Amino acid sequence: MTIAIYPGSFDPFTNGHLDIVKQGAEVFEKIIVAIAYNEKKQGFLSKDTRIKLISECVKEFKNVEVQAFDGLTVDFAKKCGASVLLRGLRNTVDFEYEVQMAQINMALYSDIKTVFLITKPENSCISSSGVREILHNNGDITNFVPLPVKKFLESNK
Repeated sequence: MTIAIYPGSFDPFTNGHLDIVKQGAEVFEKIIVAIAYNEKKQGFLSKDTRIKLISECVKEFKNVEVQAFDGLTVDFAKKCGASVLLRGLRNTVDFEYEVQMAQINMALYSDIKTVFLITKPENSCISSSGVREILHNNGDITNFVPLPVKKFLESNK
């Protein structure tokens, strides 16, 4: 079974993230949406809130699960038996950063492969930090996040 890890902070989970999950679910037998967190840093949303919201957003996919981890992504991948890191690309800036990360991960764990999927054009402008900024300024996040995330964020302003 090919297991892919889709790592990220997902703080918050966006339509772009969901797009990559949908595409990856068609390619891989199992995807683990791996929420990276650091106990020493305070995120926008708690680890438990992110797990709950993302789980709700991906519940239609029988081959997708959500877990959180602290530490190196490649160590988490080894622990899960994953052979693939799934990464989303919006633009060439993402590509340059992601290639560098893929090379670092390969240096740390030579058996890991990184697979890049490109988001749909309508998701190419979306970032978690952008969503946080829009929310902070009382803007409409409807087109940027899945409905469960929108409902949660707007009810917890």
